[in-house]
Amino acid sequence: MRRSFYQFLMTKRNPSSYEPVAQFANNAFLDQAFPKQATNFDDLSRYFELNGNYLPSMDVFDDAWHQYLESEM
Repeated sequence: MRRSFYQFLMTKRNPSSYEPVAQFANNAFLDQAFPKQATNFDDLSRYFELNGNYLPSMDVFDDAWHQYLESEM
């Protein structure tokens, strides 16, 4: 069974890191409305466009998404 993007992202958490994906993961952990079961790029992208004020750029999400896809191969 494929893990959700959130499950993948939580493996990238690191409170002492300044790496953009780690910061994204740290902030997503605090986002109570995060779609934790989502595995679809379009659904997640829409969510972040409307609610991702903690993302400095959608490029961070794109980078994390590519890492997620590679981890699922």
